[in-house]
Amino acid sequence: MSREPREQRSPSVVAVGNFDGVHKGHQAVIKQARALADAHGFECVALTFDPHPAEVLGRGAPARLTTLEMRVDLLRASGASDVVVEPFTMELANSSPSIFVRDLLVARLHTRVVVVGKNFHFGKKRAGSFETMRALGAELGFDAVAAEVAGDARGRFSSSRARAAIAAGDVVGAAAVLGRFHALTGVVEQGDKLGRKIGFPTANLGGVVEMLPPTGVYAVWVTRRASPDDLRQAGVMNIGVRPTVGGTKLRIEVHLLEAGRDLYGAKLRVDLVERLRDEAAFDGLPELEAQIKKDIARARAVLADR
Repeated sequence: MSREPREQRSPSVVAVGNFDGVHKGHQAVIKQARALADAHGFECVALTFDPHPAEVLGRGAPARLTTLEMRVDLLRASGASDVVVEPFTMELANSSPSIFVRDLLVARLHTRVVVVGKNFHFGKKRAGSFETMRALGAELGFDAVAAEVAGDARGRFSSSRARAAIAAGDVVGAAAVLGRFHALTGVVEQGDKLGRKIGFPTANLGGVVEMLPPTGVYAVWVTRRASPDDLRQAGVMNIGVRPTVGGTKLRIEVHLLEAGRDLYGAKLRVDLVERLRDEAAFDGLPELEAQIKKDIARARAVLADR
């Protein structure tokens, strides 16, 4: 990942966007840019911004679909040879479309082709449009290409569509938009060890910044992020307050279906595969234990095909 481009950058095809979630539509844009780059012998660069412009402009940032680290990884996996993360500041927001193009795209990124959506706006008060980009390109020596629109029978792939599915607990629908499972990442923290006491030890995940689905129980795949060669493990995740024991604090707890090593302090990625049920209050721990066994059996069946 580059926050500042390299001193001696090659001519490039630059795909510009927030790329929030790097969903199938974004992946198609990067693939388009990659094909143009390969055809001309240029570098393929994804230009993204952090923090989200809406946050800096005081409109409130939308719920995150990925961490910045994962966004960069996904952009590279989609075909970008380099990812430039430009800090979004009020100075950048207040720059004119001409300055944005001249200073960032031309002077720093050596852009020969820029790929943006037809509805892309940039510069102070969103004054710049796709036509503005095309006109500046004609003046400064690069081409502006409209990004292809990707979708399915339900419509265009978009971050808002993915968020709507996650908010409804439809993680299968979200995966259809994202092209992968929606993931939560965090660090395993010390818990009260209730799960261990009833025979189902859990890893309590803290520091999660990605959008949470509704409370409930989910079939998941778990990967230890610090160990890239670590095989993913099947698990059951509970997101909720644990009403059976009178809990009030929202917790994110993962039970691995196979015995694993001590995970305290480990950074985990948890892929949400399918929602199994709502969170519920049970009449005591024996009834809860019985339900957890049913959840595990169903999770095994779900994950066997995923």
